[in-house]
Amino acid sequence: MSNSNDDVIIVTTTRVACDGGGGALGHPKTYLDMGQDAEVTCKYCGRVFKLDPNATPAAH
Repeated sequence: MSNSNDDVIIVTTTRVACDGGGGALGHPKTYLDMGQDAEVTCKYCGRVFKLDPNATPAAH
């Protein structure tokens, strides 16, 4: 599956949720965790979530 630039979302946290963005036409809500990486790809729709390089790490 190829991605266009529209499928890349810049985020400020390493844990994100994706539902395909299509409402009833989307997919089940899935939580994605980047771990030590700076991006993660949704296995359902191929949308890429990239961590904003200026994001402040969350305290755990």
